[in-house]
Amino acid sequence: MSERDDVLRELRARARYYASLSSLGVPAAWTESLVPEPPAPAASRPPALAASTRRAAAPSAPPAPQSLLGAAPPPPDAPDLNGLDAPQALQAVRDWIGDCQRCKLAAGRKSIVFGQGHPQARLMFVGEAPGADEDVQGLAFVGRAGQLLTDIIEKGLKLPRAEVYICNVIKCRPPGNRNPEPDEILACQPFLERQILSVRPRLIVGLGKFACQFLLKTAEPITRLRGKMGSYLGIDVMPTYHPAYLLRNPGAKRDVWEDMKVVLQRLRD
Repeated sequence: MSERDDVLRELRARARYYASLSSLGVPAAWTESLVPEPPAPAASRPPALAASTRRAAAPSAPPAPQSLLGAAPPPPDAPDLNGLDAPQALQAVRDWIGDCQRCKLAAGRKSIVFGQGHPQARLMFVGEAPGADEDVQGLAFVGRAGQLLTDIIEKGLKLPRAEVYICNVIKCRPPGNRNPEPDEILACQPFLERQILSVRPRLIVGLGKFACQFLLKTAEPITRLRGKMGSYLGIDVMPTYHPAYLLRNPGAKRDVWEDMKVVLQRLRD
């Protein structure tokens, strides 16, 4: 089979995956029914590593907790996630966002980009903000930077992209792809916190300056944060460069690969 055939096959597979997503950003089969059910067995959580490195199956995870260590007090209108499984909790958060008008970005956006992926992913990627492609499609990381992120996940980490969860600090595209502003980040903070609370990943990869500074509550530049494991709401955080930065600076891919090796090791522990 030629390289062109391989590329076409991969593009068709990605198109089928995106077509299967519900408005929530997860495969429609997971959100067809939100009637409470008993907790799913541990096997329903996607494997984070190759079969040869998997640990023994853990007991079933309990329903999503109301809070995580260090989370800000929920706003008065925040949904109660207690007793909900991950898809239900994510749906509750998305319903809470609604047709958001909480900051000035609402005036210029085409889509609210909530995020997408496996609702019980062990690994979550948090970027900064949607770009033009994401604003049009309503999905996180689907432009050139998203294609590179897919390569990092599937070729580097050897995981199907569908088995991780991907979202951004803010949910609407800033005009001209400018940097997110403090009031915009503050407006979206409760949503991101409750996405993390719903998915409960084992590890979060922060992509770029604004995501890493938000997650680690610091003003340190990304060049100092990159590669140093931190914590957010009691969950491990690996700060690394944003894929868009790698498109402009291909030499930095080496640093990101070093960071991903640490991520792989931490998932094995």
